[in-house]
Amino acid sequence: MRAVVLLGHGGFDQLSVRDDVPVPTPGADDVLVNVRASAVNNTDINTRLGWYAKDAATAPDLGWSGEPFHFPRIQGADACGLIVAVGEGVDASRIGQRVLVEPVFRPPGRPLADARYFGSEVDGGFAEYALVPSRHAFTVTSDLSDEKLASFPCSYSASENMLARVGLQAAEQVLITGASGGVGSAAVQLAAARGAFVTGVAATNKHEELGRLGAHNTVDRNADLLAQFGPNSFDVIVDVVGGPHWPRLLELLRPGGRYATCGAIAGPVVPLDLRTLYLKDLRLVGCTVLDEGVFAGLITRIEHGQVKPLVAATFALSDIVAAQGLFLTKQHIGKIVLTIDALP
Repeated sequence: MRAVVLLGHGGFDQLSVRDDVPVPTPGADDVLVNVRASAVNNTDINTRLGWYAKDAATAPDLGWSGEPFHFPRIQGADACGLIVAVGEGVDASRIGQRVLVEPVFRPPGRPLADARYFGSEVDGGFAEYALVPSRHAFTVTSDLSDEKLASFPCSYSASENMLARVGLQAAEQVLITGASGGVGSAAVQLAAARGAFVTGVAATNKHEELGRLGAHNTVDRNADLLAQFGPNSFDVIVDVVGGPHWPRLLELLRPGGRYATCGAIAGPVVPLDLRTLYLKDLRLVGCTVLDEGVFAGLITRIEHGQVKPLVAATFALSDIVAAQGLFLTKQHIGKIVLTIDALP
């Protein structure tokens, strides 16, 4: 089968497009998915660069889980496709179902530490075929194209997970950083669907589109947010940026406010004044592994048309380098999607 194989940490030269990768065989409780579309995510870039290694000198090969990363690996956390084979214990009636893959695999009743990420601890969607535990292959009924459906799994489930964990309520004020990216644009839609008042932070040329997605207010990403809004202005902050301006975000939260993050594209190491945290009774919530029911709820929103797919560009799988290059410019809104055609 055709696949993009990550050979090691480094530059684009570590991405090998191959046509001779063996098609995997489903084991017990697995399904084999013929992937029709996948999408590029920060996780793919971070893993390739070795970004997750907190001490590159002593532990250079760690993945997001903190465990050693094993090469070669097929990346790709997003996948839309068809089930073409099943393993022992899976009803054969699943063959032919169109599915979206829940990107975080967590055995029922097991701790967070046992979770595996699709395209990280196990091979992912940058291939014609992928093995998926049956319980993480969700049937989806939709008129949307494979490319549009592939824009949903990783970013939208991450956003839904954050909003659920902080318990965002109708009429609350929520600030969303990185609002034009995959996770941020999903969070804008999902927060607006909850009836919250949404302020999105992004480059000025993206504000009009954010308004169409449901943002009630927009602000330039280079603005001094504390000067513009003043302290104690927001009930919830959803942040994927981090970086040097992070301490000011906590000043923006009201007493009892909640902060959620699933990324740090501007820098992972930030200063924290513990006095701000405890004197304001704040809650800081890290989010990676999906809570039970989050992905099923996302499927329902997709099928009911409550969220909009945002596909900024599409590339063939063999053009993975061009796709990641465009992704890194951060000039787009939404997702960059790879189409995966079968070998002749």
